[in-house]
Amino acid sequence: MSKKIYINSEKTPVTVSEPAVDFGTVTPEIISSNRWNPNVPFHGTQEEWWEHFHRIEKGNFMTLEEFDHKFERWKKEYLASKLK
Repeated sequence: MSKKIYINSEKTPVTVSEPAVDFGTVTPEIISSNRWNPNVPFHGTQEEWWEHFHRIEKGNFMTLEEFDHKFERWKKEYLASKLK
């Protein structure tokens, strides 16, 4: 499998193969930092995962009905602007 070069939040290059292959091999170069990088596999403790989920849950959420209404309004305005 080909090796890929990733840049972690400390701006140091990290070479790993596919994330699924390297998931079980945690090395100091690819241990998670404070900032999540979608290009580098996340290796963390259960507490770090729970903290991550709780930060997400504190964000702004809307109900599905609110989202559908907002989307339909946007779609109507968008399509009307395209017809002009």
